[in-house]
Amino acid sequence: MRIVTRGDQQFREHELLSPDAAFSDESDGRDRSSDPDFLRNDFQRDRDKILHTKSFRRLSHKTQVFLAAEGDHFRTRLTHTLEVSQIARTIARALGLNEDLAEAISLGHDLGHTPFGHTGEDALCRAIARVRGVDPESPEAAALYRHNEQSLRVVETIENGGRGLNLMPEVRDGILCHTGPVRAETLEGRIVAVADRIAYVNHDIDDAIRAGVLCEGDLPPSTHEVLGCDHSSRIETLVVDAVRTSAAEDDIRLSPRVWDAMAELREFLFDNVYTCDAVMEEVAKAMRLIDVLFSYYIENPGEIPVEYRAISEGDDVRAATDYIAGMTDRYAKSRFQNLFEPHSLHV
Repeated sequence: MRIVTRGDQQFREHELLSPDAAFSDESDGRDRSSDPDFLRNDFQRDRDKILHTKSFRRLSHKTQVFLAAEGDHFRTRLTHTLEVSQIARTIARALGLNEDLAEAISLGHDLGHTPFGHTGEDALCRAIARVRGVDPESPEAAALYRHNEQSLRVVETIENGGRGLNLMPEVRDGILCHTGPVRAETLEGRIVAVADRIAYVNHDIDDAIRAGVLCEGDLPPSTHEVLGCDHSSRIETLVVDAVRTSAAEDDIRLSPRVWDAMAELREFLFDNVYTCDAVMEEVAKAMRLIDVLFSYYIENPGEIPVEYRAISEGDDVRAATDYIAGMTDRYAKSRFQNLFEPHSLHV
């Protein structure tokens, strides 16, 4: 039986992939030199580095949408990440692009997400704004914490005892640019941005139906007509359209008709799921919890774990942000209860 080495993997890339693909042996390389792996190419190695981080493991206990969901079948940030990876790999493979790179970016794209989903992100923005003297309602406040930027900080600075993971530049670029106005430099990074939206729009519908917030018949008829009438049909339509449109345009795109239908579903979710009573009741609790925890650690920076203080360069706001952003939902609740609920017994 023959061993397939890193060199064989690199040879296969050039033999099998499109000329438009990112090739692991043509990268500018890591910021810090390291010995090459015997079996894995550099993108495969980065995938595995991310997979073995503490930040990745914590995704299993970070909420996607439903903050107090009852039942074991609602998405978490980890299952969302795995769904993004599956969709991204399928699109990359169909286009002859680098599946290993798409997978590595997918696995790392949400490492910077806070507890309690986007609610936690909003709460952290407002808390930082208050301490920094910025109006919490201003556009400047919304820029104080972005999960994609924090994901990059996780892999560059926070993990590995403050040394980061020393990832390839294509992986770091894809993580940073999976959301926001700037598109990734590689086609694989752009695939992850599309796969992320395909995944969350569809699984948030699925979870909302499971939670009893809506039923399939509530969705706009126009989206049924374009995308299909069930979860599986919608994902298939979106993935196939992404492959066909991207192949025709030599860039990663959805056709206008399919893109508009997905955007309509996303707007529907904002109007009917993300702001529904069942979600908003828990949102208020989560906002307060994050705000109170942040204030506490700003006032008591010595109680922030030493590893976060060590990489903050004396910035207590940065240390508190890194610490809270890395918490799981249940750990954030536990810290809140340990710090504050014992005192409430004496009120």
